[in-house]
Amino acid sequence: MAISEEDIQKVREASDIVAIMGERTVMRQRGRDFWCCCPFHNEKTPSCKVDPSTQLWHCFGCGEGGDVFGFIMRSEDLNFPDAVRYLADRAQIDLHETGRASMPSSQKARLKEVCKLTDEFYHEQLMRGKSQEAAAARSYLASRDLGGTVPKTWHLGFAPGRQSLVRFLSSKGFKPGEMIAANVAVQRDGGRLNDRFYNRVMFPINNPQGECIAFGGRVIGQGEPKYLNSQETPLFHKSSVLYGLDKAKNAMVSTGTAIIVEGYTDVIALHENGIRNAVATLGTALTIQHVRLISRHASKRIVYLFDGDAAGQRAADRALSFINEEMTPEAGKSRIELCAVTLPDDLDPADFVSKRGAEELRTLVADAKPLISYGIERRLAAHDLTSAEGRTRALSDALTVLAPIKSSVLAKDYAIQLAGRLMMREQDVLDALDQVQPPRAYDNVEAAAPARPTQDASQLTEAEISRRKFERRLLSLFAQNPLMALEHADTLAQTQWHSALNAQLAGSILATLEQNPSATPATIISAASATAPRAAGLLTSFESCEPHQLEDTARFLIEELELGDLEASLAAMNAQLKSNAPLDESERDIIFQAAVDLQKTIVAKRASHMPIMNG
Repeated sequence: MAISEEDIQKVREASDIVAIMGERTVMRQRGRDFWCCCPFHNEKTPSCKVDPSTQLWHCFGCGEGGDVFGFIMRSEDLNFPDAVRYLADRAQIDLHETGRASMPSSQKARLKEVCKLTDEFYHEQLMRGKSQEAAAARSYLASRDLGGTVPKTWHLGFAPGRQSLVRFLSSKGFKPGEMIAANVAVQRDGGRLNDRFYNRVMFPINNPQGECIAFGGRVIGQGEPKYLNSQETPLFHKSSVLYGLDKAKNAMVSTGTAIIVEGYTDVIALHENGIRNAVATLGTALTIQHVRLISRHASKRIVYLFDGDAAGQRAADRALSFINEEMTPEAGKSRIELCAVTLPDDLDPADFVSKRGAEELRTLVADAKPLISYGIERRLAAHDLTSAEGRTRALSDALTVLAPIKSSVLAKDYAIQLAGRLMMREQDVLDALDQVQPPRAYDNVEAAAPARPTQDASQLTEAEISRRKFERRLLSLFAQNPLMALEHADTLAQTQWHSALNAQLAGSILATLEQNPSATPATIISAASATAPRAAGLLTSFESCEPHQLEDTARFLIEELELGDLEASLAAMNAQLKSNAPLDESERDIIFQAAVDLQKTIVAKRASHMPIMNG
């Protein structure tokens, strides 16, 4: 369903960013701005600025930023339309949506109601059911240390089957098609409608907002499959949902760390033992979507706990496919530190905390190795390092772990370490690393991700890093001051941007102002974010200055970029004069004189170019 621009603007105007962020964190006013500790990473000193005049926020600690919609998308794990609906409900604004989506929001609301009532039904059956099967379900939970207050806290349930749920939902006015669409009922070959889950302990699966959207069931006694999850529905997609995230996300933010396990009972056991930043995948391997979802909350580390059994080790091997440039220092603030640890003695996390305690598990998590190091150690352990043949095979195997990041400084450092471990010449190992081919992406979502710049950040000169910093500052200044951007539209159009992303942002700002010369900063940044995922953080990064300094600041930045372009032209001329390229005498004289004149121009401009900013 499409939401009109008029309605989006109404919601924006009715949603004060200071008030909304103030509901989640303490705000302190300094001058015209408000400051707070960033809700998205663990910090003690406020580094997040909220500007009430532009209705924008930016954290100078983690680099996140944006408008009120971006904040709600980030904090509530919503897409843009749902963030608009969330704020519209808060402001009591009726949205007039047009068009047609895969499923209208009203139908999705009905499916959520089906799941909610199903959750309540299952919970009632577990807590008060008098059948032998319900009693067996309670006994099973008690045997796994999941009795006491756990069923109430996690709203666990019991599915008796035998059409009991179908009859209950029918009495509430729900149609067979709605029950089937929510995957709580099945109908085979036009036969009668039956409950999907039968004689199982039920684990409700919630979205990050705490709404039930699916179920997982564990059979009582003998039966296959032992665990049965809801199938894909319009509400539930296994590859992008994590069990327990609604309860874990606050602890992830406060600790900066997320722990990933593989089962419902593992998550519950860890939470009940005070380790509340744990989540689980749902019958599927860890995916890129999972990693990106978790990284919104866990700003420092994601630690994957693998069982020591064969299945756990297969999961460990699959996890190595997530090694990419985002795990290297060159990724900067977008770096993801994915770590791993295998639990000893074939224990799963629930058994481990039961037998050895939460503190010992915390120690394992704290000592978890980076996934790259973990993967290399696994590869080396599979070979006989006492023989030359074994060491050669081990090197080939270990280098496959480094292949996705082979151009990074980090990969070269690991390669040198490998040379020492395997008693080989460093240069030979580095040459082998250079020749290794990156594996095909394990998850096809990665193929759809925005391409990273081909130039490695570690290869940029100090001058180039400074140049790009000035570009970002100017773009951020223009985005937050649209009238100034209009006055300097020629700069936006004519500057030779040294970063493809900066060029894209400049084009977006120009396009937005051409369509709407009275566009607000929030509108400009929202439009840029639709085409460049990192736009919000970059365009809100300009540090405040007094209004009377804005024009001087813009002039300084524009002159700095112009001087950079002139110096690049001068360098190109000098290079041409020094090269062996065939030039006749007149051509050489023309280039030489142009270089002399340009040098004088640069000296004169530098003399009048007074810096007014730091760095």
